[in-house]
Amino acid sequence: DRISLEVAAGEFLCLVGPSGSGKSTLLRVVAGLLRQSAGEVRIEADRPATPLTAMVFQEHALLPWRTVLANVTFGLENRGVERAAREARAREMLAMVGLTRFARHYPHQLSGGMKQRVGIARALANDPEVLLMDEPFAALDAQTRTIMQEELLRIWATLGKTVIYVTHSLEEALLLGDRVVLMTSRPGRVRQVFPVDLGRPRGLEIRSSQAYGVLLEKIWSELREEVVRAMAEERGGTDA
Repeated sequence: DRISLEVAAGEFLCLVGPSGSGKSTLLRVVAGLLRQSAGEVRIEADRPATPLTAMVFQEHALLPWRTVLANVTFGLENRGVERAAREARAREMLAMVGLTRFARHYPHQLSGGMKQRVGIARALANDPEVLLMDEPFAALDAQTRTIMQEELLRIWATLGKTVIYVTHSLEEALLLGDRVVLMTSRPGRVRQVFPVDLGRPRGLEIRSSQAYGVLLEKIWSELREEVVRAMAEERGGTDA
């Protein structure tokens, strides 16, 4: 509702907020999967022939009857890219996510983390201007999620893509993001934007820094107000 947000080229932007605040809806509007009721989404691109966005979902959404390689080439195939070119691009992205030797495997032969890496490779194969990620690691166990976060930061640093990332985890947002956008409960609006001035490269060691703790507490204080407000609205009351 009346959201105004600007994302810089190459920025890693994280969206957080209570359930139902419209984070995923906003992502789908940017992706062109949903039509906004008003306003516009504008993406400035120097390469109009390539897709503007690509989406990575919480569920990997791989096609079970296609191999890993064929899943990664799927978008390129739909765009009419010649077979040799699309397979070369797919193999390049599989190498980027560390799955070269699994190109001929099928999704049921992969772990959860590997499936998500295939999903990331598939999105990147299209060379989008903006990579949209909707809680891509939420279903993974804690150890795998940590590894995937590290892998994503490595890929982002290598390719320099603009990333808009939805998460429910403030810890994840502070590990990954250049800025954290806090959205309000219904109707979803931007309540506050927090710069994450914790340096790069960034790893789990930042959690022991004083600056990390101060920023985490600051964001949580405001997020908690929105969560309490959302819970009160669900109960049909107005008191926190």
